[in-house]
Amino acid sequence: MFDLGKNVTVDAVVKEVQFTNPHVWLQILVADGKGGQTEWNIEAGARGMMIRNGWKPTTLKPGDKVTLTMHPLKDGSSGGSLVNVKVPDGRTLGPGAAN
Repeated sequence: MFDLGKNVTVDAVVKEVQFTNPHVWLQILVADGKGGQTEWNIEAGARGMMIRNGWKPTTLKPGDKVTLTMHPLKDGSSGGSLVNVKVPDGRTLGPGAAN
């Protein structure tokens, strides 16, 4: 489903965070280069693993500006699997999986 051989990095604005099981999901808005935005759906790790790696349900909030790196979807649609994200407090956090 994800192209694990590629990393894509985008500057984005957080639209929504679903801090739930079995995986946390991030909806982000990425500039489309035409004056608009495209919504991307990013799958992260399991909630418990993310908490153990420094995440909290309040780590990201709608409107936060982030730099996010992901493995893109193989079909080219707007989404991916989280590699890491630079959060507003300056930390870089991963998806919760062992690095």
